[in-house]
Amino acid sequence: MEGHAISLYTYDCRVVPGLLQTEAYARAVSLSVPPLPEEAVLNERVAARLARQELLSVRRTPLCSFSFIIEEAVLERRTGGTEVTSELLDHLLDVDERHWNVEVQVMPLRRPTHAGLDGPIALLETPDNHWFAYSEGQKNGRLISDPKEISVLHQRYAKLRSQALTPEDSSSLLKRMRGSL
Repeated sequence: MEGHAISLYTYDCRVVPGLLQTEAYARAVSLSVPPLPEEAVLNERVAARLARQELLSVRRTPLCSFSFIIEEAVLERRTGGTEVTSELLDHLLDVDERHWNVEVQVMPLRRPTHAGLDGPIALLETPDNHWFAYSEGQKNGRLISDPKEISVLHQRYAKLRSQALTPEDSSSLLKRMRGSL
């Protein structure tokens, strides 16, 4: 469905979304969660994740609009170490600067109210303007098509966008984080 989407909104509080991951970060994420995959499985996972990123650059009509909200804590965690995080921050800044249809926002560490406490949210709009959501947890995932459930998730995502740093402030924070490594 991602390949045909006209809007894709993602909030993640555990990892950087797959569409924004570097190869090293994707490997580090896969190697962090037991059981550890065999090398061939790891390579397959990483290749699939990186292949999905072509969606950010695909020039088609209508062009897909991407919105990502990432918890600052995810970036501060430094999954994979300082070098992996440095490369990841550079990549996030590059994606943000190169793609006018991609918006990256960071949810600051200190936020007294937070609409994302129930976990990650992924919302997708099809070319015929139908919305779907995806919810993911430990060893499972669920595609959501019920309009009432999707409405609630839209409300939460809208609130998250207002609670996160602006795209400009997010970019400034990413640059400061990169400079402090």
